[in-house]
Amino acid sequence: MATIEECRAALEKLSEHMGSAEGDVRAAAALDRSVSCHITDLDTTFVGRMSEGRIHVRDTLQGPPADKAQIRLAMTGDDLVALVDGELHFAKAWGSGRVKLHAGLRDLMVLRKLL
Repeated sequence: MATIEECRAALEKLSEHMGSAEGDVRAAAALDRSVSCHITDLDTTFVGRMSEGRIHVRDTLQGPPADKAQIRLAMTGDDLVALVDGELHFAKAWGSGRVKLHAGLRDLMVLRKLL
C-alpha cells in the first residue's frame, strides 16, 4: 500500500509532467480550478489548486474533503502511483470504477485532453 509521502510525490510528479506539456495538453493543464484527491485506502485528501499548468497542493486532510473542489478525484494510493508512473491507464481505471472523477461538464471536456 502506497504511503502518504508516496502519494504526495506522485502528485508532485504529475504536476511536473503537466508543467512541461505542450499543445492541447498544455492548454488543458492551464485550467484554474480548485482540486482535491481523496486517497481512499489512507482516508486522506490532498487539496489545492490547478493553475499555471501545475497542481499546487496546499493541504493534506484526514478523511474526505469538507468542501467540494471544482475537480475531485478519488482512488487508492497504489492506483495514484500507478497512474502517474504510466502503469495504469486512466480511461480503463475510470471506466472500471477504480478512479472516480467529478467535475463540471466543461471541465471534463477540457480534462479529457490530459487523459
